[in-house]
Amino acid sequence: MRFSKIVGLGHHVPETVITNAQLSAMMDTTDEWITERTGIKERRWIDPAKDTVANMATKATRLALKRANLTEKDIEFIVFATITPDYFFPGSGVLLQRELGLEGIGALDIRNACSGFIYALSVADQFIKSGMYKTILVVGAEIQSTAIDATTRGRNTAVIFADGAGAAILQPADKPGILSTHLHSDGRFAEELYVRDPGSSRPREERQPEQILDTTHFKVVMNGNQVFKHAVVRFMEVINEALNANSMKKEEITLLVPHQANLRISQFIQEKMALRDDQVYNNIMRYGNTTAASIPIALSEAWGEGRIKENDVICLAAFGSGFTWASALIRW
Repeated sequence: MRFSKIVGLGHHVPETVITNAQLSAMMDTTDEWITERTGIKERRWIDPAKDTVANMATKATRLALKRANLTEKDIEFIVFATITPDYFFPGSGVLLQRELGLEGIGALDIRNACSGFIYALSVADQFIKSGMYKTILVVGAEIQSTAIDATTRGRNTAVIFADGAGAAILQPADKPGILSTHLHSDGRFAEELYVRDPGSSRPREERQPEQILDTTHFKVVMNGNQVFKHAVVRFMEVINEALNANSMKKEEITLLVPHQANLRISQFIQEKMALRDDQVYNNIMRYGNTTAASIPIALSEAWGEGRIKENDVICLAAFGSGFTWASALIRW
């Protein structure tokens, strides 16, 4: 039987560091207020003059390829997770394909927000198991700083979201690498965390240039209490689902890499599941919430720090807009 495994990881974050103190100068907030509610101390924002979703993804990809001892020409297919593509259309997958010089290969875009990378990983896993491709690039990348309302009016979300990219290279394996993936959604709660416009379901006159400048466009609407309430339940459900599917116990998890939504959510999950500090990896303190990029960035950093070794059991879990939630269990 054919299986898939991750053979390379890479990430890239913008050079510009935005601290809580800097945000305090833009809006009515403090380092203490932000840290208490999110655990975030700083985040990265792009330089619009030189950074794009596609070129950040390219830098993350090249690091992943280097670590895997592969080249761009080895890539046969791209699965790109983002909710902030460079263009309304086409998707960023083809732009990454262009930057890598891989004209002709397929590129698929995934728009599942914070769960996007795990959804993309699951898609790639199926393609490799089927024998359709041998080397697949899976990317999560976001630019959110350019749509942030960096005023007191938008502080609840402005202090959270940030920019970055992460990449993973998948190839076939003789024994299970990706043990299982588990994908879920519940659209009843779509408007609890969403950006309404620019959307195509309104008449054209509602989307004229002068109205696009209005703050209702590109505005992140988030019901924080609802998101937290659902997230802590779904995180534990989907982690346990992955463990049960593989007849494992939580004690067998070497490292849980959760979506970096909010440090308080990660800490709540860790406490409820009675996981040790060394069983959970968090980097939201340094990078904020990079949505689809958060898991691959954290996974790449953890691997680079020596936190992931051969035969380790790695659990990925995410919850986000949609609502969507997902997990993956991996034998490294």
